[in-house]
Amino acid sequence: MKPVRFARSRALGLLLRNVLFLSSMSVPMAIGSGQSMPDAVRYSDSGPEPMLEQAFRQIEHKRLDLALRQIDALLEQWPNFRLAHLIRGDLLLARASALTTFGNVPNAPQDRLADLRDEAIARIRAYRDKPPVDRVPRYLLQMAADQRHAVVVDARRSRLYLYENIDGKPRFVADWYVSHGRLGIEKMREGDKKTPVGVYRVTGFLPPERLTDFYGAGALPLNYPNAWDRKLGRNGHGIWLHGTPSDTFSRPPRASDGCVVLANPDFQALHNYVQGASVPVIISEQVEWLTLDDWQAERTTFNRALEQWRSDWESRDSDRLLSHYSSEFRADGKDYATFAKSKREVNASKQWVKVSISNVSTFRNPGRDEMVVVTFDQDYRSNNLSNVMRKQQYWRKENGQWRIVFEGAA
Repeated sequence: MKPVRFARSRALGLLLRNVLFLSSMSVPMAIGSGQSMPDAVRYSDSGPEPMLEQAFRQIEHKRLDLALRQIDALLEQWPNFRLAHLIRGDLLLARASALTTFGNVPNAPQDRLADLRDEAIARIRAYRDKPPVDRVPRYLLQMAADQRHAVVVDARRSRLYLYENIDGKPRFVADWYVSHGRLGIEKMREGDKKTPVGVYRVTGFLPPERLTDFYGAGALPLNYPNAWDRKLGRNGHGIWLHGTPSDTFSRPPRASDGCVVLANPDFQALHNYVQGASVPVIISEQVEWLTLDDWQAERTTFNRALEQWRSDWESRDSDRLLSHYSSEFRADGKDYATFAKSKREVNASKQWVKVSISNVSTFRNPGRDEMVVVTFDQDYRSNNLSNVMRKQQYWRKENGQWRIVFEGAA
């Protein structure tokens, strides 16, 4: 293919640089990428970002013919990718005249152009500034042995990260661009068009034939509102991970009524791993990343507190046991005073108590408070009662000590 002659190529390069790249081209390439992107057009099976990134690199270096070839290659794989069509249109228009705006289309809706600009920024920022390869999300403290995967959503980056459970340690598998609530995060009530922040789990899979085309390749419903949401009075329903309509490749970063939305190929890739299993999904404003050493230290500290609670319950010393509970503790309609009175009465009736816990999962809850959600199988035995249950507790750090603020059946 012969190089295409463009008019005012410098104007186009400056225009796209100013609009799409936020500041300068000094944003680092992804850690672990090894080397700069090659000049030649190349295909990738990891989504459109590598090809989009390369097109922008070509524009920066005023090689607009190569940029157009890269965009054409991208559209051959993803023909309904609107952002790529817009960039292609600008590149073609640059042959004849200078461009004055991003999306140099007469009378183009400015809100649509702003949406596409925001998508470009989110995609390229996340692609160029990937998390360090030696770090893990702070939230994945411990996955139970039967939990194969975990999902972490970063609303600020418009990114979903998939991790695999390898001998109790999270290992990165893949990440994808996502959209979330059009009015932001921290959902509180029905219809507020916000995405919730917290620790959730997938409750199943809804195939596309059971849904309208709006949900694309299918949906993975989440258990919003969870127990903590209900305690705080949050309401609403129908928060899902799902795909896009068949005529839409992707949506702007803020575009849903509260769900987390992926392009259909990305949703299908995610579903191939998840398969509708009860996978934990942690939704955060912005993911906090830890080195493995710091992650192990936080995990050890919390596990020590959990083990001390178990041991103190076996001791039948009510003061020791109750020291693990917050004065704001609530469960089954009981406040702390009612709960404490009940525990003292029960302990007085026991001759011995044995408690074992297993199949433990521990996730740090995103948000302002230092809080951990722990779920486990509890085997309780005493001289006059025995039972087995799946229990969930919310622990919050108060004055430097982990204390239980809520517990109930999982």
